[in-house]
Amino acid sequence: MQYYSQQRLPTHVYTQPETYGLSRLPVDQASTLIPDAYTSADFFALEQEKIFATAWVAVGCLPQVQDPGDILVTEVAGRSILVMRDKSGKLGAFYYVCRHRGSRICLEDRGNMQRFTCPYHAWTYNLDGSLMIAKELSNGVKKQDLGLHKCQIEVVECLVLLNFSDQPSSLDDLKDELSVPMNMFGFKDLKIAAHKNYPIDANWKLAVENYNECYHCAPSHPEYSQSHTQKLTNTKEYDQAQQKMLSSLSACGMKNIEINADYTNQISGQEQYAYWRYALFDGYVTGSKNGEPIAPLIGDIKQFNSGASDFNIGPVSFLLAYCDHVVSYVFTPTTQSTCQCDVYWMVRGDAVEGEDYDIENLTWLWDVTTKADERIVINNQKGVNSRKYQPGPFTKKESSEKKFIRWYLSLMQD
Repeated sequence: MQYYSQQRLPTHVYTQPETYGLSRLPVDQASTLIPDAYTSADFFALEQEKIFATAWVAVGCLPQVQDPGDILVTEVAGRSILVMRDKSGKLGAFYYVCRHRGSRICLEDRGNMQRFTCPYHAWTYNLDGSLMIAKELSNGVKKQDLGLHKCQIEVVECLVLLNFSDQPSSLDDLKDELSVPMNMFGFKDLKIAAHKNYPIDANWKLAVENYNECYHCAPSHPEYSQSHTQKLTNTKEYDQAQQKMLSSLSACGMKNIEINADYTNQISGQEQYAYWRYALFDGYVTGSKNGEPIAPLIGDIKQFNSGASDFNIGPVSFLLAYCDHVVSYVFTPTTQSTCQCDVYWMVRGDAVEGEDYDIENLTWLWDVTTKADERIVINNQKGVNSRKYQPGPFTKKESSEKKFIRWYLSLMQD
């Protein structure tokens, strides 16, 4: 039975495999997800438990919480989390809900704090989440039992990741395999040069699906398409550019690496991850307007190579590495019809703004591209909201999007 009705579906079919029969076909026959997947509050509630209670989700970059007292507040699929570094230097993550009456205990999104005092009844917490002050507690109530609830936190080079499961998938394979390309780009020595937040009035899957395919790149992103070969549909032309780029890697101090352990290739018990490098067009060595360098070389790279590298870390976190800077994309679901995209531009730690790089030049490409994607995805959501929307077929250029959807369905179904 195919549930591609224009009517709202009963919630009990959301986890039934037959609901997604057309989405599970080979890519040349398959279609996208049912309308409810992008519009239903009940569907989003199910995702919170099936997807975001188990997957590792990036919520920021390490330089944001580098020093004792640094805090970062984030929202992930209905969960409010406070990331902070305590006085000993240990990084922790806590649900920022007061253990008294449930008030939020921190009204700042970022900054440096010595302690946290709830604005409601002045319960005060240490940077390690323990309860420090709570006046007039009843006899027998112990402050040590009323610390903030913790969630799992890990750091992968420059990314801060959270997991809400008591038994999270392992990051061991990810850290081991990605350490080689990440060390090549010197991730541990990078600093955040710029950060922009893009609120998107659309379901998070539409944003991630859009990021995962370049079928739309040529018609929708002229700035990106003038420099990146991902827009090409001519296989011979793409392969020639790829071979030329790969042949110069060794001379540039880089390694030819490809890792595919994401989505449908995910290893059991391990978080998903991937890495690959693709060519830029002749005359371009980085993501700039004119193709010329915009910052000092990073990591172990000796000279510029005409390519860009993609990293997938978990289901909704991505990195794009050029020879002189790295761009980090973090998608965060908020409601069934809204999400956020945080973009971080990172350069070598000792690079000086105004001397070694210019913020406007550094952020130009991925700011204009993200703003265009924001418009695209919002318009996509408006169309999906229509009673006339029916899932359409995938094309050959959307194989990565198809992999994402198959992974997604493997978790959503009973």
